[in-house]
Amino acid sequence: MTVKNRDMSERLLPPHAPGMRIGLFGGTFDPPHQAHLGAALLALKRLKLDRVWWLVTPGNPLKNTSGLAPLPVRIAAARALTRHPRIDITGLEAVIKTRYTYDTISWLVKRCPGVRFVWVMGADNLRSFHRWQKWRKIAELVPIVVIDRLGPSLYASASPAGHALSRARIPEYAASALPDRKAPVWAFLHGLKSPLSSTALRALRGGRRTSTGGRGASSRKSKRAGNRSRRENKRGNRAGKPKSAAKSARRRGRKKRTR
Repeated sequence: MTVKNRDMSERLLPPHAPGMRIGLFGGTFDPPHQAHLGAALLALKRLKLDRVWWLVTPGNPLKNTSGLAPLPVRIAAARALTRHPRIDITGLEAVIKTRYTYDTISWLVKRCPGVRFVWVMGADNLRSFHRWQKWRKIAELVPIVVIDRLGPSLYASASPAGHALSRARIPEYAASALPDRKAPVWAFLHGLKSPLSSTALRALRGGRRTSTGGRGASSRKSKRAGNRSRRENKRGNRAGKPKSAAKSARRRGRKKRTR
C-alpha cells in the first residue's frame, strides 16, 4: 500500500480505541434498508457493543456486481438511513484494495490492536459462509454473531459452516460475552424477522419504470372492463328478473283504482 493510500485509510477508520467492542457489518448495501439497521441495532444492544462499523464493499465476489449503484451513492444512502451516533459508515475496502472479508478483517486487526472486533452477519450469509474465501480462518480470527432472518434462520444452522462450527457456538443468553471470548466462537441472535431483501429491492428498482407503466395500463383496462361488466350485469338483472304474482297483482290493482 502506498503512503497516500495508507494516510487515506487511516482517515477512513471510524473512532476506535483499545478495549472497545466493535461490530463489523459488511455488505454491498444496495440499497440499505430497515432490516440492515435492525440487525445492527440488535447486535449493538445484545452484545453490548461500543460501535458498529458498516463496511460498504465495492462488490461481493460471489455475486454479479454489474448492476450495483456506485459506492459513494450506497455510502450516502447508508448514512441517511442509520443516523445513529454509534453506527459508522465506511468505504474502507475500496481504499485498502481488499476484495475478501478475511483480508479486510486481517487488515483491521493489525491496524487496531486491542480492539475487540465481532463479525456481524445475517442468517442468509451463514448458509453460504462455506463458499467464502478462507471462511474457517475468518472464524478463527474474530468472534461471529449471526442475526436471524425470515426464512433462512430456519435452516442456516444446518448449513455446512453451521455444522463445522457447531462446537464453537455459545448459547444466545451468553451472547453479551461474545466480544470477550477467543475465536472461534459464535452466537445466533433471534428477534429480528424482516422479509426485506436488498436483492428484491434492486429488482424492483431495476423494473420500476416498466412495471409501473404496465401496472398502470393494466389497472385502467381492468377498471374499464369491470365497469362494463357491472353495467351489463345490471341490465341483465333488470331484463331477466322474474316478477312475482303478488307484485303483478298489486300493480294491476293500482291501475284499476287509477282508472
